[in-house]
Amino acid sequence: MLENLSTLTFIFLFIAIFAAGFVDSIAGGGGLIQNPALLIAFPQTETIQVVGTSKTAAFFGTTAAALRYRMNAANNGKLIAAIASPAFIASGIGSYLASSITTQQLKLAVVVALFAIFFYTLSKPELGKVEKMRYANRRRFQIAIFWGSVIGFYDGLIGPGTGAFLMLLFVGVLGFEFINASFMAKVVNASTNLASIIVIGVGSSIMWKLALILAVANVAGGLIGSSVAISKGSGFIRKFYLGVTFIMILRVTYDLISHWS
Repeated sequence: MLENLSTLTFIFLFIAIFAAGFVDSIAGGGGLIQNPALLIAFPQTETIQVVGTSKTAAFFGTTAAALRYRMNAANNGKLIAAIASPAFIASGIGSYLASSITTQQLKLAVVVALFAIFFYTLSKPELGKVEKMRYANRRRFQIAIFWGSVIGFYDGLIGPGTGAFLMLLFVGVLGFEFINASFMAKVVNASTNLASIIVIGVGSSIMWKLALILAVANVAGGLIGSSVAISKGSGFIRKFYLGVTFIMILRVTYDLISHWS
């Protein structure tokens, strides 16, 4: 598969995957760049195989970004583990069902959810700038586990937008500031990516050589993006997050209109 790629196509993919890693490390939504780029490069390849390849590259970039954020984030290891574990399982289930379920109705729900995220964040200028925890410790864990599982299932089933939903969970629902939220979102997202890789890898043929090469680009984008976010602070991440969420709304809406027209 790799040997059939032209030099121009490979350069296009490398740039796209780098950009996806950069965007995803700051606000999530990198899949909106990465998945279409791979589908353009491999129009005759089964979608599930392309998605598996994309998830593999994204896993390395997300992990690298998480490690970079970890140097500047508070230690919330117990909460992260409590969310990542059920999210991993839910993502595996979603990935197993992905090839047999029509996702158009789910995409409509995603558009509505993204609209709500965008306007909620826009209406609260101070959201995520200062950490203001909500709920008692036990209740916080219960909410985080439930919504982490829902988001994990979504990531396995559809994918793009997972980072935005995780950021909403950590910032909008639980009250973390954006730097800590970015770190935790990346760890959980890495676990859901890993679950998808395992499930898809067992049932389909992931393009491993290509995925590992493109992982280099994704890691580079993730490291640079997370470094920019850390240096610019939570205010910058909020603005970037709003911009990426708005673009995701446009993209998913376009997909729905194209399908129905």
